[in-house]
Amino acid sequence: MNFKTLGISPEMINHLKKSGITIPTPIQDQTIPLILSGKDVIGEAQTGTGKTLAFLLPLFEKLSSKSPNIQALVLSPTRELAIQITQEAKKLAEAKAIGILPIYGGQDTAMQLKKLGKPVHLVIATPGRLLDHIGRKSIDLSKTTTFVLDEADQMLLMGFKNDVESITKQLPKKRQTLCFSATMDAPVKKLAYRYTSSPTTVTIAKKKITIEAIHQEIVETTDRHKQAALLQVLSEDNPYMAIIFCRTKRRVEVLYEAMKDKDYNCVRLHSDILQSKRERIMKSFKKGDIQYLIATDVAARGLDISGVTHIYNYDVPETPEAYIHRIGRTGRAGNDGYTCMFMSPKNEKEVSEIEAHIRFKIPRRILQDIL
Repeated sequence: MNFKTLGISPEMINHLKKSGITIPTPIQDQTIPLILSGKDVIGEAQTGTGKTLAFLLPLFEKLSSKSPNIQALVLSPTRELAIQITQEAKKLAEAKAIGILPIYGGQDTAMQLKKLGKPVHLVIATPGRLLDHIGRKSIDLSKTTTFVLDEADQMLLMGFKNDVESITKQLPKKRQTLCFSATMDAPVKKLAYRYTSSPTTVTIAKKKITIEAIHQEIVETTDRHKQAALLQVLSEDNPYMAIIFCRTKRRVEVLYEAMKDKDYNCVRLHSDILQSKRERIMKSFKKGDIQYLIATDVAARGLDISGVTHIYNYDVPETPEAYIHRIGRTGRAGNDGYTCMFMSPKNEKEVSEIEAHIRFKIPRRILQDIL
């Protein structure tokens, strides 16, 4: 199994080698030949399994730098994921001169419009900002040959169904459509089949190894003592690089201020923070300049941050799926990870649902000095 047999060009393979990528992941192995052959594809695979390159690599093989038209559109539910896809695409563009235009909120619209004056072959966008351009008639998708709907489950969860419908009306009826999702329940399947034509479905079995590589624990506490319990755990663990998840922006802010007052090397990330600042925060965190990222679930989905050693669920996630997405930020690329969840008595039902879903009784971590 290698990229050459999948149909990837030597130039692209050499570029991948520079990034340390030599062997395709299962989702790449199964979808790349299908995409190169022009088939519509519905791909289901967990976050962190290489879905982004699974569609970007064949896209770059098919894109022509000689064409003046937008040939491919990648639609992403969040700015963070759009930024990550753009970063990957720009790396590939070093091997092939393809014009890439990211369109997401928090950017200078005038600058985006100016960039549209140059040949653009690939657009990576979030629904709202793309519809803004469509409304201004500043973007022409009538010659687009490939449409990628990424993280389709999140598109539905975040209420973008009508936006996706409006966007697809701007695309040619005769096109290739690729739909990728971490989960494929009935509503997501309905969405996927609506926009694809005779698709081939590829399902990569969920890897238990992802969770088995993560040492999970629970600290039983109360809302009153939760912050003290977290700070004691952080003092004991002193993690190299950690994400602390809270349910709401308000709770992120409160915890951030408390940790900042105690001189923790921390930053916070949520949707109220300006996009330009969010990008700077993520860059600093990825470089390892920041020890603790305190975040809402906006950071849990799609972001590929290597080096995260610990995940702390300060607030119990609302669903078992959200728990898996959160802890999936650690234990990546063959490395072990650690995750700790702070449970108050009111969370017992949610924790039981998580344990039933992962078929594992999470061991309790005992803190001696906390009431």
